[in-house]
Amino acid sequence: MSTDNLQSCKRKMFLHVHGQQSTSIDDLGLDILVYEILIRLPAKGVGRSKCVCKEWLSLLSTRHFAMMHCRHISTSYNQKFIAIGSRLCSVYPLSCEDSGPLLNSRILLPFEAPWNKVNILTSFEGLLCVCFRNTGKLVIWNPLTHAFKEVSSPNSRGLYKPKSDAIGLYVDKTDDYKLLHIKRRRGRMWVHVYSSMFDSWHKITFTNKLRCWRGEPIWSNGTFCKCVLYFLVNCFIKNKGVMLFGFDVESERFKLKTFPRIPHADYDGNLVVVHKKLHMFVTPGLPNWTIDLWRMEGESWVKLWVFPRKQPIILSCE
Repeated sequence: MSTDNLQSCKRKMFLHVHGQQSTSIDDLGLDILVYEILIRLPAKGVGRSKCVCKEWLSLLSTRHFAMMHCRHISTSYNQKFIAIGSRLCSVYPLSCEDSGPLLNSRILLPFEAPWNKVNILTSFEGLLCVCFRNTGKLVIWNPLTHAFKEVSSPNSRGLYKPKSDAIGLYVDKTDDYKLLHIKRRRGRMWVHVYSSMFDSWHKITFTNKLRCWRGEPIWSNGTFCKCVLYFLVNCFIKNKGVMLFGFDVESERFKLKTFPRIPHADYDGNLVVVHKKLHMFVTPGLPNWTIDLWRMEGESWVKLWVFPRKQPIILSCE
């Protein structure tokens, strides 16, 4: 929407409020109605708005609107975190400015599972991937709408094993939200993708030549950025340390990615997306405790800052 059209619509709204001009909802224009008003609705309100007419259904179902709506409700004043306990799920507002007691809202867990057996594995655009520890079943859950979908199949696809498997949520160019499941058993590895649009799983084929596919590497859960699902993999191979792999969601192929130039052999990393760019926190651990923040630029990495280590406190006993 152009700046001129936005200002024109705002002027019409101002005149209508002050009684200088009679303005109907049609005069506001569809752009300002969608991106200035409807985008501020909660998830349930957006769902109801899709039933108004076919035009609204089409506009509110686009990938662009979903991203704008998610970005709006994810601003700092509206962020929330979830705590699961005793059949109730408590949703707390996340505020760094208010030091007072947190007021929480509570919702019932929509699925039948002991509350102490529910693990939240990862999140993406308001969706959570949940694992039941007693059965290994995977569930995709939207806490705002209370909708959920158990994605495990009778042929054992979608059964998660902690400390062995890895998962990642993402969306492809057809707006199909998908779940990638990396499954490892007895030194072998399989990769399957669940499609929410077709409610089905399919197997991903890949070459098994890299040494990191074999053995017992530790995979992080996936971080989605710009059509690639990134995984940190600790292969426990001498002088290799942690490796970075990317899963291209369109070609459905894995590729080894460049890693920040770290002089230490042993280090840990954590991935995070900030302003649509992939960032990585890297630490070599003790005794040289530092935290480096890197940002991916193309196929290379740029160091943004280093959190200096504190001098160790030496206690002597006499």
